[in-house]
Amino acid sequence: MSSTDLIPRNILRGLAAIATTPPLLFLPHERAAERFFDLFTSNIRNRNTRRAYYKAACRFSEWCEGRGLADLAIIKPLHVAAYVEGLSIARLDGSGLSKPSVKQHLAALRMLFDWLVVGHVIDISPAHAVRGPKHVVKKGRAPVLDREEARPLLAGIDVSSLTGLRDRALIAVMIYTFARIGAVVNMSVGDYFGQGRRGWVRLHEKGGRVHEAPCIPKLEGFLDEYIAAAEIAVHVDGPLFRTTGRSTGTPHRMTQQDAYRMIQRRAEQARIKTKIGNHSMRATGITDCFKHEGTLENAQQMANHSSPRTTKLYDRRNEEASLDEYAKVGI
Repeated sequence: MSSTDLIPRNILRGLAAIATTPPLLFLPHERAAERFFDLFTSNIRNRNTRRAYYKAACRFSEWCEGRGLADLAIIKPLHVAAYVEGLSIARLDGSGLSKPSVKQHLAALRMLFDWLVVGHVIDISPAHAVRGPKHVVKKGRAPVLDREEARPLLAGIDVSSLTGLRDRALIAVMIYTFARIGAVVNMSVGDYFGQGRRGWVRLHEKGGRVHEAPCIPKLEGFLDEYIAAAEIAVHVDGPLFRTTGRSTGTPHRMTQQDAYRMIQRRAEQARIKTKIGNHSMRATGITDCFKHEGTLENAQQMANHSSPRTTKLYDRRNEEASLDEYAKVGI
């Protein structure tokens, strides 16, 4: 029995159909193959990071294979640098990766080779000294809605059906609690609970952190109406936001892709021209907080950001100021 036979099936699925053997670059050395799987099964706990880093490792292995580099011992910094440069150059013809994606690929290789160094598979990491493309972010990229767009989005949802009640509640949770979509779709019914005279939501965020946020009365009403109509109040361990079961016959927990398609559909119905996605709902709430005298310290705590620099990316007040200045041109 190989070591991969012992990997739980749910982890294998999370690795985007990981093969029973590692990529060719790591295959000739039994210790390297074992350490390769150890990294993704025991060290990287976040499912999205695990999937992205695994794909990056496989892509680098394929690149090496195409150039006759089939042994870890001959991989040098210049090879890693050439690979990273190739990812950047490919961007010019529209088939490559953005700078953040290139940096992510390099981060994956650094983690992988550092893991092999610690495991005494190789002596020096060939990715350690390689620098990625410079990428400075001063404001968030997620499109946001102003109040004149966000309110019609919620108000325009037909709540005569269970699907409408669900969609309104899901969008409202992201806007009013600044929650990440991953935390919202992973909520169980019991993660909406009463404390004192107010409803609260419990969000399981990245890195295993648990964040609890109070609900404003409007959000309480949305959640109460949805849960009552769905008749799921007693199923505290069941998923809060469920599919309709039209394709499978049985409702399941909504995925991030399900939520994205729903938001696209609701935005189209509300005739919103801004190209929005899952993260736009979270960004809309944080940005609106800033626009209406919210403080950086409070917004950081509410958004559960570890750094205030991350929270400041959502401060779009300068955009409005710039628009007012450009409007002064009277030609």
